[in-house]
Amino acid sequence: MSYAYLFKYIIIGDTGVGKSCLLLQFTDKRFQPVHDLTIGVEFGARMITIDSKQIKLQIWDTAGQEAFRSITRSYYRGAAGALLVYDITRRETFNHLTTWLEDARQHSNSNMVIMLIGNKSDLDNRREVRREEGEAFAREHGLVFMETSAKTAANVEEAFINTAKEIYEKIQEGVFDINNEANGIKIGPQHSPTSPGGLPGTGGQGSAQGGGCC
Repeated sequence: MSYAYLFKYIIIGDTGVGKSCLLLQFTDKRFQPVHDLTIGVEFGARMITIDSKQIKLQIWDTAGQEAFRSITRSYYRGAAGALLVYDITRRETFNHLTTWLEDARQHSNSNMVIMLIGNKSDLDNRREVRREEGEAFAREHGLVFMETSAKTAANVEEAFINTAKEIYEKIQEGVFDINNEANGIKIGPQHSPTSPGGLPGTGGQGSAQGGGCC
């Protein structure tokens, strides 16, 4: 399927906050409670529509472990959007946000849109991080904020789509240089609907074939 733009995303945050589950819920509309630890980077893709334009989201789900941090860093470079995820039931994942954010800002282009996500909102009874704290952190660092549940799918669509809307608005305002693919944005193959868009291998989730996203 042809698209007007391709936006590249990266999902970052500590191990076990639900990064892979968020990606799977968004691309395949399913929840997989037992998920193997992500080794290195996994990949998913899905089409969305903004302003009546088809936009392809190419999403890279990264490993949270310190050992993989250098691999993760190499993916910041070409990302237009980042989802920075913590687990509302684990205070330490919230405490580590500053480190993740510094890493992201240091290794990405300055226009990258960052969405802060407090995941596992379905576990409100085990909450260790209040919603107001997430909102305050986002305000202080100029991020967009949402609480989501990869399990119930609450706000998952909105998180990915609202990030895309922010990127799209920046394109309209001329903030992004869309002719430079290093910014994580690619102009689509308008006249070649059969072209797969030159994607690198759709390994990992395999959701590029599954969710009707290509």
